[in-house]
Amino acid sequence: MDTLTHLPLTEIDPYALLRDRTALDPAALHQLQYSIATEGLRMPIEVWQLSTPRDGYTHGLISGLRRLTAARALGHQTIPAFLRTPASIPQAMAAMVTENEIRSPVSPWEKGLLIMATVEEGHFETPDAAVAALYKALPRQTRTRLRYFANVAEALDGLLSTPERLSTRQMDRIATALRSNMEDVIRATLFARRGEGLESQWSALLPLINERDEPETTPTRPGRPRRLLQLKQGLTIRREPCRNGWLLRFTGEEARKGALIDDIFDLIEDKFQRR
Repeated sequence: MDTLTHLPLTEIDPYALLRDRTALDPAALHQLQYSIATEGLRMPIEVWQLSTPRDGYTHGLISGLRRLTAARALGHQTIPAFLRTPASIPQAMAAMVTENEIRSPVSPWEKGLLIMATVEEGHFETPDAAVAALYKALPRQTRTRLRYFANVAEALDGLLSTPERLSTRQMDRIATALRSNMEDVIRATLFARRGEGLESQWSALLPLINERDEPETTPTRPGRPRRLLQLKQGLTIRREPCRNGWLLRFTGEEARKGALIDDIFDLIEDKFQRR
């Protein structure tokens, strides 16, 4: 039977595991602090004993990051904890994921990021293996969606602002676009808007995603339609749908030269209005 004990907060490593929650909501954390201060901690955290203490930590946190953070903010010296005995780190991570799903669901972005991180850290060989182990209680269709969310996190990590705020619907649409060979144009669009807010970035992605959702009206050659052209000379050309047709957006050092656009006009005129 797992043991209930009181541990010094200084001996618990909150990040001994890769965590599925990348940020704590300040309002929810404040509310939890008030609850603990007035009524005490209702549910102990879960930890396991590290085989080799490191940096002064003797135990690793499995679940209860918000409770541990709140207790530290309140100046508590110890905290009640269930001492678990997971057979492995992946098993401990699966327990963390299950606990968080019950108490406060994690965003689809954070789930995707965790899946990819566990593979990069060597806990699982493939994203599919990570999904199967961490989310084995979920239906197959839901696990498939999580695999697609992992693709989104892998492709766009570092480009989106506050991606944990993306809804499941938004993640689904981005994942579908990525599977339609739109990764290059999506990354280029976000790179041009790095540092902007999520709403602005999403607005920039919508034309691309909407283009993916609209069926082609005429057959095209393999590899078409082309949505992005990036040249070594410092020029990027991206096509975007508009109400009456298409827009070509030119960016980069070469795009600042007015002669470039004159040359393009000449080429189009020569092609469609031959003398």
